[in-house]
Amino acid sequence: MSSPTGPASGLPVRMPRPRQPGRHRRPEPLAAPEGAPALVLAVPGTPSTATRSLVEEVVSIARSELPGLDARIGYLDGDDTEFPTLQTVLAHASEERAQRFEQARAAGVDVVEPDGPVAVVVPLLAGPDNALLRRVRQAVMDSRVAADLTDVLGPHPLLAEALHVRLSEAGLARADRARLFTVATAADGIILASVGGDEAVQAAGITGMLLAARLAVPVMAAALDEEGSIAATAEQLRSSGSQQLALAPYLIGPELEPGLLDEAAKEAGCSAAEALGPYPAIGKLALARYTSALGIAPPQPQGAPVR
Repeated sequence: MSSPTGPASGLPVRMPRPRQPGRHRRPEPLAAPEGAPALVLAVPGTPSTATRSLVEEVVSIARSELPGLDARIGYLDGDDTEFPTLQTVLAHASEERAQRFEQARAAGVDVVEPDGPVAVVVPLLAGPDNALLRRVRQAVMDSRVAADLTDVLGPHPLLAEALHVRLSEAGLARADRARLFTVATAADGIILASVGGDEAVQAAGITGMLLAARLAVPVMAAALDEEGSIAATAEQLRSSGSQQLALAPYLIGPELEPGLLDEAAKEAGCSAAEALGPYPAIGKLALARYTSALGIAPPQPQGAPVR
């Protein structure tokens, strides 16, 4: 039997394990600071059950990396019933923070009135899309909630890793560079497809260079939403010696219009990999944008080792 101050006399007392000294000790587990702003993923595109499943998995990954994280989902084209809009999610986060403060004060707890951003909004985009980012910014302004807006997730080496995995899953690239075998359908040239105009193509090109280093094949970025861009890039790769091309979407998925990827693959005369989807790197990078905005320094997101 225990007393209010601890175990009854004679029972063993569990003492905290001392930290292992030296540089090889395990890092202290990180948790979200008490009262930290919510992480709100801003999801583009027409909402659907498939989109919701994808985004919920991304949120689950972020929460697993930072216990205690208040993570929410706001849709740019939500309906405020099944799919809450970004404005509504931000408004609810603000109301809940105010309610927590009032409840604590009513209970006699000595609390300081909350200050700073209610939320950190992270656009669920691999690369810049000015039209979508303007809409995210406008939604934040319309909510009249103090919220910080981060940059998009890329470019980043983890996105090159994700692209490599998606290509290998489609049989268009070797999964492991160290093994001495080839994939019969492996591409010898990659078209990295983005949406968002020239700026998006340039940003995709940075990740494309990292992907080219992983696969040891040429990679060129092109715009899915610019007529003729995919075909012209395919022709450029073929004229430089690549014969078996593959299309790799530098896209997470919700921002991709139905049918657009299939049309582009036909235009280029090649096979296409799946979009990045809820690859673990997406959740880790969304969390990294959030923690950077707050000045928290968790362990840097790590991917699979390069072989």
